[in-house]
Amino acid sequence: MAALKRMINLSKILKTMTTTSRFQTSRKTYFTYVNEPSMPILNKEPCWLKTADEAIEKAELDSDQLVFVQGAAATPTELLRAMTEYGVRCDVRNVKLFHMHLEGDAPFAKPENATVQAGHADCIPIFLHEIPRVFNEGYVKPDIALIHVSPPDDKGYCSLGTSVDCVRAALSHSKYIVALINKCMPRTFGDALIHVSHLDFAVEHHKPLPVHPVKAPSKEEQQIELSSRRSHVTNGNRKYTGCELVEKGCITNNRKTMHRGRIVGSFCVGSDKLYNFMHNNPFIEMLVVDYVNDPKIVAKQPNMTAINSCIEVDITGQICSDSIGTRMYSGFGGQLDFITGAALSDDRQGRPIIALQSVTSKGESKIQPVLKTGAGVVTNRAVVRYIVTEYGIASLFGKSLQQRSYELIQIAHPDHREALEKAAFERLKLMPAP
Repeated sequence: MAALKRMINLSKILKTMTTTSRFQTSRKTYFTYVNEPSMPILNKEPCWLKTADEAIEKAELDSDQLVFVQGAAATPTELLRAMTEYGVRCDVRNVKLFHMHLEGDAPFAKPENATVQAGHADCIPIFLHEIPRVFNEGYVKPDIALIHVSPPDDKGYCSLGTSVDCVRAALSHSKYIVALINKCMPRTFGDALIHVSHLDFAVEHHKPLPVHPVKAPSKEEQQIELSSRRSHVTNGNRKYTGCELVEKGCITNNRKTMHRGRIVGSFCVGSDKLYNFMHNNPFIEMLVVDYVNDPKIVAKQPNMTAINSCIEVDITGQICSDSIGTRMYSGFGGQLDFITGAALSDDRQGRPIIALQSVTSKGESKIQPVLKTGAGVVTNRAVVRYIVTEYGIASLFGKSLQQRSYELIQIAHPDHREALEKAAFERLKLMPAP
């Protein structure tokens, strides 16, 4: 069996060499030199298939390959199902998947298969705006890219829809592109366009996108918002908004100096209402994440407000957002991109905000004397400006460690303030004071 598999692999290599040679000698186009997804490739059409299983088989998924997967609401769950079943059926091993946040069913990631905690998966600590560099500079070279797009229009253009982020960079450097074509995928603009000629294998699969139910804000969350408004911390630009605010005329984007009058995003997950709002809407520009999240770009927006959350914060202002102790909870994310951009804004009016409830669901304080052992610092204390809980706002810029501990204890849950004061004195050898 092993000998037979080696012979099959050798045949694939020879076939690839022949195909590559024929391509180089018979066709010289602009695409030969620059792989631009929005530029049509002359005389090329995707191989249209009836099922995702056929698409994975045609893409010749094999052991030790690297596969990129589009994420967020655009996660191609049907292709992931087919890939997993094909791998089990054909004894394909050691396939490495590279992706951002995924939604929906992921059979390869079931607890019995692979998790970070079990050592079967890993993560790359990286600024969100630098992820495209991983592909553009050759750190990761995908054999196959699994993507999820809208149907081609009359000019042959599909849209990456709800997830542009690092997808353009990844698919531009993948050997094969396998696309799930879904009429439920919103057709968005900006950097989302990809011409159908760039797809190697395509299969239609029309199914609603994953949604996150919209929940009414809790009493604590409402108090956090109220505290922010009373202190005039938030006014003007906001990072996270709802489409209903646009429809009511509450958000016009007319204060922007870049992309004036338009919403800019890179990826999203939300409700069906959000997806319907995004569809064919030129008011929204979905752009690559190395632009949207670039702190230098964020800093150019006047009066920029960036709101993020975290897992815990210590009394000096160190923010942990990606781990609970040594256990990885999420990726590094884009928090520091926006917090840094707002903190170093060109007009010095930026408002970087960390908003969190004062306690966990188990009643443990999220404001701690020190971070848990092994916890990662995502946002360092030098760049933190405002921390908000339901008990108020701690303004930390220009404050000493003694003053910071005082500010943070004032917005901690009352049940934990006395213990925090004692712990602060033990750590700093000073009583917290304004």
